[in-house]
Amino acid sequence: MNSETKKCQNCQKDFVIEPEDFVFYEKIKVPAPTFCWECRTMRRFSWRNERTFYRNSCAITGKSLISGFSPKSGITVYDRDIWWSDKWDSMEYGRDYDFNKPFFVQFYELMRRVPQPAVFNARTVNADYTQHTGDLKNGYLVSASWGGEDIYYSSRVHESKDCWDVFAVSNCELCHQDIMVNKSYRILFSQDSDNCSDSYFLFECRNCQNCFGCTNLRNKLYYIFNEPHTKEEYLKKIREFDLGSFNKLEELRKQFSELKIKALRKYANINNAQLVTGDNIKNTNNCQRCFDVSKDIRDCKFIQNALQIKDSYDGYGIGASAELLYEVFDSGVQGSKLCFGAIIYGGTNVYYSYNCHSSSNLFGCVGLRNKQYCIFNKQYTKESFDKLRTKIIEHMNSMPYVDKKGRTYKYGEFFPPELSPFSYNETIAQEYFPLTKEQVIKQGYSWKDPDERNIKIQIPNNKLSDHIKDVEDSMVGKTIECSHQGKCNEQCTFGFKIISKELEFYKKMNLSLPRLCPNCRHYQRIKQRNPLKLWHRKCMCAGEVSDQQPTTNYQYQNTIEHFHKTDHCPNEFQTTYAPDRPEIVYCEKCYQQEVV
Repeated sequence: MNSETKKCQNCQKDFVIEPEDFVFYEKIKVPAPTFCWECRTMRRFSWRNERTFYRNSCAITGKSLISGFSPKSGITVYDRDIWWSDKWDSMEYGRDYDFNKPFFVQFYELMRRVPQPAVFNARTVNADYTQHTGDLKNGYLVSASWGGEDIYYSSRVHESKDCWDVFAVSNCELCHQDIMVNKSYRILFSQDSDNCSDSYFLFECRNCQNCFGCTNLRNKLYYIFNEPHTKEEYLKKIREFDLGSFNKLEELRKQFSELKIKALRKYANINNAQLVTGDNIKNTNNCQRCFDVSKDIRDCKFIQNALQIKDSYDGYGIGASAELLYEVFDSGVQGSKLCFGAIIYGGTNVYYSYNCHSSSNLFGCVGLRNKQYCIFNKQYTKESFDKLRTKIIEHMNSMPYVDKKGRTYKYGEFFPPELSPFSYNETIAQEYFPLTKEQVIKQGYSWKDPDERNIKIQIPNNKLSDHIKDVEDSMVGKTIECSHQGKCNEQCTFGFKIISKELEFYKKMNLSLPRLCPNCRHYQRIKQRNPLKLWHRKCMCAGEVSDQQPTTNYQYQNTIEHFHKTDHCPNEFQTTYAPDRPEIVYCEKCYQQEVV
């Protein structure tokens, strides 16, 4: 079987389907996609809301509750615990398939009839404002996280404790404003660092303690801006830095940014992996265009944020002993053949379904638990199920759904974005593929303008105390002006409040108050991680020095002779660093020779 070049019906760019892709599609009995992998990702992400919350009401009790679904979304909402109880039966919403309507129109109608839990979280305590989260105690504005206690304003946190404003951290404690940090204690304002403690402003460091403003260090102690100090000198300088002052903190941020731009970058963060492309990959084999994956990932493609999965394509937040998943998010957990769906745990052979658990042989179902051989929430025998399923697939091809932009959705395509209960800028699509309102509408997605909230600012941003020691407890609960004032594209809330536990944390850690609302702070972290894209590049090691940076003309001076001696390194690779980026990007061999 040969590779095949197709034109994406969304962006109109060519993309290639490889022979191994056709083998995978045959295993799950679906046709090859008509959208390129990036457009498929954006489409799937437009169905996942992690961080937008609303006041809604339980359709059974009338109780006011926090929900990821807007009252205007058309989704019927139940209190989470009621949804998981035996007080109702999702099979009561079953319906016959209508061959006079496109499949996706009927699914849209069913999804807006079958109740959904107000939020998607499990086994959480004191964590109402959390979404796609489990095993969490004491959490506030937390998303896509699992396991932990006292986590606030954070996303993708795993098995951690007492962390604030962090993104993609695991097994950490007392961390703040970190991105991609693992197995660390009391690390602040750091990125891409592991096994560190009692340090600030680290980038790409390993096994460091009591370090400040450092990059590319290994097994160091008492370093400041990559220079060694005695213990006494180090402690004195830390007191002088005084992160409790906002003005001093901003100066240190700027100084660290200048140092970080000169740091060496390995083309990709790949460890214990073979035959892979992507970034942030651990314990993985034969996976292409995968990002943020670890713990036994095999034979996968186009995957983001996954663990323990094999032979799967196009998924986000998936895994946990699963296989043959395709075009899904938040799905897996000992599941197999879960395709074109969302929030599906366990079971096998579940296609085009939403929020179904421990079920098998479902097609077009919503909210089912422990069921099998169901179509549109209606029970069938195995024989009638197989027969009807075949007829529906044929009908999806003969009467496809056509969206407002003329894009055709036959069998084998994920749900159309215009049928999502969320607008583009309410979902993670806006975080990973940010667009303006005009771009969103042009591409056929929906956009949600901010609701009029009549926010009364009690503390203007420029009136906040510079130092945390001057902040009084009485400011807890008062509305502070976000310095972006809603002029950004980051779901700015215009105003925000400091909760009591948060103020305790800032005072304990001697940290100044934030000037941005939680949403804007989250977007600043997201901007610091590389995009979910790959570019083909050459190593920038030119022999004794690096190539010049494109914007600053800075050259890194190598410390030892590399394997290619004075010649330019011949290695090429796929990297998330675009060619016009200012960083110096080395292949793994050259990087390891410099950073030890």
